[in-house]
Formats: sequence, structure tokens, C-alpha cells
Amino acid sequence: MKNIILITLLISSTIFGQVDTEVHVFDIEKIENGYNLINGKNISNNKGYDNQPSFFDDYRVVFSSFRTFNVDIALYNLRMNNPELYYISETQYGGEYSPQRIPYSSDVSAVRLNKSGLQRFYRYHFKSKKHTLLIEDLKVAYPTWYDRNTVVASVIVNDSLELFICDIPNKKNISVAKNVGRSVHRIPNSDLISFVSKENKDYWLLKSLNPNTKEIKTITSLGKSEDVTWFPDGTLLISKGKSIYKFNPTTDKKPSLFYAFSDENINNITRMAVNKSGTKIAIVAEVSPRHLAQEQLDAYNNRDIDAFLKPFADNVKVYNFPNELSYEGVTKMRERYENFFKNTPDLHCELLNRIVYENKVIDHELVTVNGQKFKAVAIYTIKNGKIASVTFM
Repeated sequence: MKNIILITLLISSTIFGQVDTEVHVFDIEKIENGYNLINGKNISNNKGYDNQPSFFDDYRVVFSSFRTFNVDIALYNLRMNNPELYYISETQYGGEYSPQRIPYSSDVSAVRLNKSGLQRFYRYHFKSKKHTLLIEDLKVAYPTWYDRNTVVASVIVNDSLELFICDIPNKKNISVAKNVGRSVHRIPNSDLISFVSKENKDYWLLKSLNPNTKEIKTITSLGKSEDVTWFPDGTLLISKGKSIYKFNPTTDKKPSLFYAFSDENINNITRMAVNKSGTKIAIVAEVSPRHLAQEQLDAYNNRDIDAFLKPFADNVKVYNFPNELSYEGVTKMRERYENFFKNTPDLHCELLNRIVYENKVIDHELVTVNGQKFKAVAIYTIKNGKIASVTFM
């Protein structure tokens, strides 16, 4: 990056505003002192949004994957070497999220967000890719199947999430909890569903729901962790930063470390899923700070304004060293860079050196503009998968 101008993002918030994430799958190995995650594979390996994995069966994973300005349902076969993704949806006027296999079926359900803003819950035929509306009147956000006829889901109501029990055949929807989170899961070996309660602003609780009796009980405190999943033996997995913690409600007093990642490409783990045999785990992780810094640098050299803006947070702050605020927001960035890209055919930035430390990237650059060369240093701070601030020296 260069201390000449930066950019804004007025592009579609549903695509370019999303964090660049990848879906990784690991084999779970039981060792003497716990667990090890081995044979990691990036199964999405795609620029843009890839998220919300679930296991179709023990060796196939479905997830939401960005392609050609849409988010579609992708399926990856772990038994094949370098397989091409099979797409279960090809919706031209919307995108699919939260895909899951429907019980006792080969079909997949997903939340579809149309470009008009309409958000509904659909069934997709595995082979024909034809879709059928399942729930007409609710803005379903994060669903899970309780049985072949019942869905428990976090639903958007007045800009917040409420937990609903949805009887699909009888078209009956009942709200059972307010201020909930996005993690809704069937608890193994039980008749219960787990969900995250956010009624307390200081800490969140994981609770259980019996959809038959409507009874709700507290399982454990999650602090400010949002994403969980379950092992087949009833052990809870909780993501936090670059680590995953485990907690068995029947035997443990508090969570303990399950696995800590050292790979710089695994950051801020969110969605997780474990297959039924407990041998594989899929996780969603933000790309590395190094990747984001390189992404904007490549786009700068290509004078691609939209690609250049994409790695930056909407409210990015740009400073002159040490802490003088130059401007704020991607809109201001676009104003500064768009014409600059169009009118400066010889602009180029050569990376001389790069240092990555935790969530910061320090680039030493040689910049060419209008036949002149000068050296600059840019310090990028990454937060929540986006470049949150840049400081120029």
C-alpha cells in the first residue's frame, strides 16, 4: 500500500463485504494426552466467502462457496484426490447459506438470500438442483434439522435473532427464545437441541431445548464464544481465536484445550462440524494477515479498484505515522484511489520486505508513480478478517 490514496467499498455488501474465509478439514487423531488434528486440507481454496460446512456423510462435506458473483452450495468428496466441487445450486438471483442434508434424504436444505433482499428456507434436489420453498413466512438465518419434519432455527425478527421450532408439514412456527446466537445443533444421543443465549450482555450461555416439551435448560457459560459443535460422544467443542476447546457436560467442570493451531492461515475459527464417526472435523477460518496484505498489493498493481477495496473494513482508518488520522472509511478510499488508478498507467509497488507479527503486517515498499520512485513503509492491522487500519511512514 502506498501513502497516496486508499479506497471505499460501495460494492454489494452481501459479497464484497463478507470476510475472506476458507473451509479446512482435518483428520482427528486420538493421542495419549488428548487429540491431534492431522492431514489438514483446504477444501474451498477459493478467493472470497466460503463458510458454513456440514457433513453430508462421513466423507462428503457441503458448504457455501462464492463463485461468479453468487454463493452456491458446494459439495466436496474427501475420498477423491483433488476433486472438482459439485454444486447443488445454481441460483442466478440469490445465494445459498447454511446448507445441510435433510434427514432420510439425499436432498439438501439451505437459506437463500435473494438479491431483492428476500430471505427464505428452501429444499434443493441433489441431482436436478430444483428448489422448493419449505418455510414461507420466516426469515430463517441459522437452521438445524431435529427430525425429518422439524427444523429448529435462529430467525431474524426485528433485527435480532429468535429461536423457532418449525413444523414443516403442518406449517406451524413457534418462537421459544429471544436474543439467541447462530450456533444451533442437535445434541448427540439425546432428544435435545443446543443454542446460544445472548440475553446476558456480559457473557453468553449455551442452553438446551427439548422441542417436544419446550423445556429449556442451561448447559454451560461460553463467555463471548459464538460457535460450537458436538462430538458424537456428547463432548462440546468451542472455538476461540486460533484454538478449539472441549467440554463434556457430564464429566467436566470447565473447558480444556482440544487443539491450538500454529498455522498462520488458521485465524479466528468460526463454524465447525464433526462427522458422525468422530474421525474428521471441518472448520472455517479467516485467511492470514499476510494474504490480505498481498491481496490489496496485487490489486493495486493491477489497478483493480474493487479488488483493492475488498480486503479493507468498511470503517478502515488511515493514519500518517505515528497516529495522525488522514481519513476514515472505504468510501473515502474509493474517492482517493479510483481516478488515481485510471489516470496513472505506470503506477507500481514493489515489495522490498515484509514482516508479519500476530495481526500486523509491516511492508517496506518501492513505489513508482509518474516516473518517480520513492520508498515507503505501510503498517496494516487486521481485525475480524479485514484490514482495520493502515499507518504510513
